[in-house]
Amino acid sequence: MERIAIVGGGISGLSLAWFLLEKDPAADITIFESEQRPGGKIWTDKAEGFLCEWGVNGFLDNRPKTLELSKKLALEPLRSNDASRRRFIFSEGVLHRLPETPPAFLFSKLLSLPGRLRVMAEPFIPGNAKEEETLAEFARRRLGKEAYEKLIDPMASGIYAGNPETLSLRACFPKVYDLEKKYGGLIRGMLKLRQERKKQGSAEKVGAGPGGVLTSYYNGMGDLIRSLKTMLGDRLRPGYRAVTIERKGSSYTVHFADSSSFEAETVIVASPAYAASEMLKNIDRKLSSTLSEIPYPSVSVACLGYKKSKFTADLDAFGYLIPSREKRKILGTLYDSSIFPNRAPEGYALLRIMVGGARASELAMEQEPRLLEMIRKELSDIIGITAAPDFVRIYRHEMAIPQYTVGHAERLRTIDGIVEKQKNLYLTGNAYRGISVNDCIENSAKLAEKIIEESA
Repeated sequence: MERIAIVGGGISGLSLAWFLLEKDPAADITIFESEQRPGGKIWTDKAEGFLCEWGVNGFLDNRPKTLELSKKLALEPLRSNDASRRRFIFSEGVLHRLPETPPAFLFSKLLSLPGRLRVMAEPFIPGNAKEEETLAEFARRRLGKEAYEKLIDPMASGIYAGNPETLSLRACFPKVYDLEKKYGGLIRGMLKLRQERKKQGSAEKVGAGPGGVLTSYYNGMGDLIRSLKTMLGDRLRPGYRAVTIERKGSSYTVHFADSSSFEAETVIVASPAYAASEMLKNIDRKLSSTLSEIPYPSVSVACLGYKKSKFTADLDAFGYLIPSREKRKILGTLYDSSIFPNRAPEGYALLRIMVGGARASELAMEQEPRLLEMIRKELSDIIGITAAPDFVRIYRHEMAIPQYTVGHAERLRTIDGIVEKQKNLYLTGNAYRGISVNDCIENSAKLAEKIIEESA
């Protein structure tokens, strides 16, 4: 039986192994993970009664594969509380509730009257024939400068920790790109889609955003990794850091940092692009250099716990994001204990603060005392909490979220073209076609089908 090696034990590698075994329970699969703990950016840290997410804090329930996988693993998804529908943008020294309906938008003070009118003029803006455009260029062109700065810029920070001046619209938000391409504009496209869905009798909501409700598990996202780890058993080998992969005839040899090696007929690299770049230098130099072009800024996540009595601000909400024009030193704050239950002991609140990202990567790597001081100053200015936190955990991600910058589609074409010439070599992970948990799991399911078909 042919051996399959999966290099990388994050959600992409683990779910790929699951889908392959689901199709062929006798498949000879080994998953190698460089860290002692599998899961990649998914890890739930429980300490002193608080439940902290080291990285990913949930997934949207609008895509079927993650929910299907949860069911098969006997996991019960937990939808976020209704309070989390209330989201805020910090602008000009004030927290403004993000409008959720057209009437709320009309009366919101987040944008000036000219700014709101400019957004309402979007249907009259001509379409754009350009195949590639930054998110910033698109937003300014279709929605106006103010809407870009106060709405789109913080959204890019919240999802990608990215800089919209360099992010590719088409790669990051293909649904938005397609709306303009097909219908000539966002509002026009959404109206036409609603009409089409109505004719089809579909109750599916239509919007330019991802939609869905933020979902996790009662004991955090770590439940998903623990269940996959249990199912995979000794097929999963933690503590094996792959350093290079070589082709030998019809098979591959994976070499590890401890000087051991593993030979397999099929190899799937499910590691971050920067790690894959190093591993694949001996396979193809052009492939390696193209992978190295995908940037990863640094991000730190601070989980701070407080007695609720210390707050005067209303924490019954999702949290807030901050536009870069505000020149603040944090990207935003999530009120984790208001989003999901079981995140803080009774009488306490848990905040989750993001620092760094593409525009301020160096801030994420500040020494912990300086980082905490900086965060506390921002929280004091924004939500008025001056007391010291009762609980502190800071998690650093030196290479955090892959950035789909302009030229990403062309990079993917180059990568795909080279990999397709290497029989039984595959790449997967969040560096390519979607950064979310849903994207990773769906891409793993598709890749499993491809591997099974090509090995038949």
